[in-house]
Amino acid sequence: MKKILYIILSILIVAALGTIVADIIIKVNSYNKVYSDIYKIPHNRVGLLLGTSKYFKDGTQNLYYKYRIHATVNLFFTGKIDRVLISGDNSLSYYNEPMDMKKALLKKGIPDDKIYLDFAGFRTYDSIIRANKVFGLTSYTIITQEYHNQRAIYIADVLGHNSIAYNAKNVNQKYGIGQYFREKLARVKVFIDFMLGIEPRFLGKKIEIK
Repeated sequence: MKKILYIILSILIVAALGTIVADIIIKVNSYNKVYSDIYKIPHNRVGLLLGTSKYFKDGTQNLYYKYRIHATVNLFFTGKIDRVLISGDNSLSYYNEPMDMKKALLKKGIPDDKIYLDFAGFRTYDSIIRANKVFGLTSYTIITQEYHNQRAIYIADVLGHNSIAYNAKNVNQKYGIGQYFREKLARVKVFIDFMLGIEPRFLGKKIEIK
């Protein structure tokens, strides 16, 4: 019995250390590549807007969505990006993150011909890989909340992309406490994905962003 407890304790310690190390590496890697000041961020032709749902399952508004839309609009109309690539989940007929976000951007005045959609961005890892392999991007600005940007930048760096990120407004800790813990696990998953050489669920034909 003691041996089993020792093994369980050892596994928990290793898992905890792995989570801490992954978190530190991703945070350090993003230093000087993630911006909150719109006047200091350099220009990139394309902004990669990472998708999320417009509403939560209980019907309440998703502030992550709202703030990402605002950040993208601000970048576009201050001349920091010229095109928007929205990458999100469209795995169900009634659930379409990219299209919902496109409609929101159109209402804010971004022209239709400046917006491109990636319907197979089922997770951040897929979105970053597809930005290059499908849409041909090597340099772009990632748009999402800071914690998410840090992980996305790490993925882009490992893949050799020349990317920076702009932080959408974050939500308070109470509102996003579940997301906080999911992010810690997602950071560990990134290292596992790279070690195993995981590919995106879909790639498909190349699409040119004109």
